[in-house]
Amino acid sequence: MANLSDGMNYAPTAAKPKPVVEAGEFKFAAAFFDHGHIYGQINGLTEAGGELKTIFDPNPERIESLKEKFPEAKVASDFNEILEDDEIKLVAAAAIPNLRCEIGCQTMKAGKDYFTDKCPFTSLEQLEEAKTVAEQTGQKYMVYYSERLHVESAWYVDQLIQDGAIGDIVHMEIFGPHRLSKAGRPDWFFDKAQYGGILTDIASHQFDQFLHYARCDEGKIAHARVDNRANQDKPGLEDVGQAVLILDNGVQCFSRVNWFTPDGMRGWGDGRSFITGTKGTIEIRKYFDFGRDNSGNLIFLADQNGDQELQVSGQVGFPFFGQLILDCLNRTENAMTQHHAFQAARLSLEAQAFADAARS
Repeated sequence: MANLSDGMNYAPTAAKPKPVVEAGEFKFAAAFFDHGHIYGQINGLTEAGGELKTIFDPNPERIESLKEKFPEAKVASDFNEILEDDEIKLVAAAAIPNLRCEIGCQTMKAGKDYFTDKCPFTSLEQLEEAKTVAEQTGQKYMVYYSERLHVESAWYVDQLIQDGAIGDIVHMEIFGPHRLSKAGRPDWFFDKAQYGGILTDIASHQFDQFLHYARCDEGKIAHARVDNRANQDKPGLEDVGQAVLILDNGVQCFSRVNWFTPDGMRGWGDGRSFITGTKGTIEIRKYFDFGRDNSGNLIFLADQNGDQELQVSGQVGFPFFGQLILDCLNRTENAMTQHHAFQAARLSLEAQAFADAARS
């Protein structure tokens, strides 16, 4: 179970892990533990059979706690130790967002695949650089869009959609409220140059879902807005944002994100998705059931035959991580295509630029 109260360290564990490789067959490293999502990345990879061989972080105080948490892993004194280790196939990292591209390009140039926390970039220039290096090296630049990849209900709904449960999608609304926990955030969290803006950051999850569910990889930003409504002591923070995306296949998409989850709410954010199709509708309550209980992974489906509630916790697992490992070994693209990873980032960056222009 993931920690419901702390989205910063969201790290689910599978009820029934399904390794896809034998012990020692897929060794990976974890580096730059600036965001707690790295623990979710590690959980997913190890449950799928990956072996965490080496860890690295430039902060010596953080390394001491990491030694306790991962006693089986070697501690590298320098990131180059990881890059020079031929046994390591992939590097998982959750660096400060504006540093993620540089680390990823170093990793790919060293002949290793890269798996970064979202957001993968803070500028379109970084995206273009990573795209060039990925094409030149043939290595992967994968992104941990955890709202889909590490949520059983979000994964299961994709199968419903592709099986035609609600017909063709016409509209999607995905809400991503978060608890701010201001006192516990690092300085970079409040520096827009480092985190990229609220749409670049949180909403990248939602652009990933829009593109994936609709099986469409192109679209245009119709509207976007960001603001700082209640945190004037942190002028670099954007605490609310929204964006409207129109996909090339006509699907209308609305993203809403904010840092206003109240302290009295049982979870860190009431993440929900509403998907309307030509033959039915779906609602996903990802993390808990607001006003009822702590049950998450709830799907509400209505079609011409009636309506029903589906509880899928412990039934789906997290197939993405096994698919990613096999993709790295076999050079396939079943977990996520490189084009998709970059397009979700591109559209969130374009939404941020649209909002920034409107605010200036």
